[in-house]
Amino acid sequence: MLQARHIIKRFGNVTALKGVSFDLHAGEIHALCGENGAGKSTLIKILSGIYPHGEFEGELLIDGTPAHFAGIADSERAGIGVIYQELALVGEMTVAENIFLGREPRTSLGLIDWDRLYSETRSLFTEFHLNLEAIARVGPMGVGQKQLVEIAKALAKRSRIMILDEPTAALSENEVRTLLEILGQLRQRGMTMIYISHKLEEIFQIADRITVLRDGESIVTQNTRDTDREELIRHIAGREISQLFPKIRSTPGGELLRIEGLSVQNAAGAMTLENISLSVRAGEVLGLGGLIGAGRTELLMHLFAGWGRRTGGNILLHGKILLGGRPGEAIARGLVLVTEDRKRYGLHLDQDIEFNLSLSSLDHITHSGWINHDLELSRNREMFSSLKIKAASLDALAGNLSGGNQQKVVLGKALLTSPHVVLLDEPTRGIDVGAKLEIYHLINRLTSAGKAVILVSSELPELMGMSDRILMMRSGRLTGEFDPATASQEELVSAAMH
Repeated sequence: MLQARHIIKRFGNVTALKGVSFDLHAGEIHALCGENGAGKSTLIKILSGIYPHGEFEGELLIDGTPAHFAGIADSERAGIGVIYQELALVGEMTVAENIFLGREPRTSLGLIDWDRLYSETRSLFTEFHLNLEAIARVGPMGVGQKQLVEIAKALAKRSRIMILDEPTAALSENEVRTLLEILGQLRQRGMTMIYISHKLEEIFQIADRITVLRDGESIVTQNTRDTDREELIRHIAGREISQLFPKIRSTPGGELLRIEGLSVQNAAGAMTLENISLSVRAGEVLGLGGLIGAGRTELLMHLFAGWGRRTGGNILLHGKILLGGRPGEAIARGLVLVTEDRKRYGLHLDQDIEFNLSLSSLDHITHSGWINHDLELSRNREMFSSLKIKAASLDALAGNLSGGNQQKVVLGKALLTSPHVVLLDEPTRGIDVGAKLEIYHLINRLTSAGKAVILVSSELPELMGMSDRILMMRSGRLTGEFDPATASQEELVSAAMH
């Protein structure tokens, strides 16, 4: 159905794609794998018309006929629909309005047919077993629910070729299971899909064939049944990765953070966190698990003074009460948050890497209100190198980086504050195997240096592989504490759901 032949795409002096070839058979799910910066997003933007014909070298064919897309509309008319990793929704609108935005059903008078719009949306949800409310406003939804709305948008267009870019990165295990079932049903109906994911277990579960990109080149295309996890990782990383979760077990020191009976209301006055009590010690990774909506992100955001109104309980940092008036107080006291939503809360996308790295630690590089630029550059260069951020220089715009490298900038910005307690909210979401390993090693460095880490993750193997203790949450409450050395995934799921 689709062929990309010897595609070359340059950005100034940087060649993002170096003669990539890729083909797609009718009725297959074809996985596209590679580390962040391998060229996957660039290839998608060519297939979807964002980079139009003439801005790249090589040939693109649909059903054997050369395709010269002038823009996104041409790609959509050819039957290509894309679900991007980064969300493109209007928060003030309802779910149904977002799904039909720009192609709303009309009455004979040319007005929007609201009854039909909502009835067709509900029929779509029933057909594909999506747990969404057509009349719900999108703005207050969590990342996982918003991702499902994006998926519903693509399904509603009935595209012949669907490209899914990290569609499960923010979804709970139940939602992932539902999505993969939906994709299996679509394949049976003849839908053709390109599936991009760093979650190898999903790829082996759903894909018919796999193509690996590395450093802008197409490395290999294989039938899924003819390869295995270890070989695929070798192709992706270009090296052996012997241990996926290289956790260094340490002996925890003194208590750094204590929460006593914490209860917090949301903006509408509803109790979202109830009677939360926990502690974390120096050199310890405390894992925090639960389904989307359990309150994990809200807890971390409240600790950082970025969300909610406290109605009861105390937060103690180094034994002294943390009032939680503003994030600046938390940072000054040695507590920092790496947010799950890097584009909304973590970065200024229109500014360069250096600007972003310095933002949370300006007091470390200023004197009498003036920034010491030599000191700033020295600190940022060291962090840039330490985190192996893939960019031409510190002057590169954050918005032009791959998702994984954007996440590294958010991490670097947090670490430059010299924290004692680091809150990591889904730090490896949408990140490839190699970059995940780098973040795991970073967590080890933090705990070896006596820092305390609270790790929120929706991936149970990651939670069990990198935590010293695990707490599970459900509906704003803690439902159990587990030793990852002895607990099973079934026990953790049970605590998250019952």
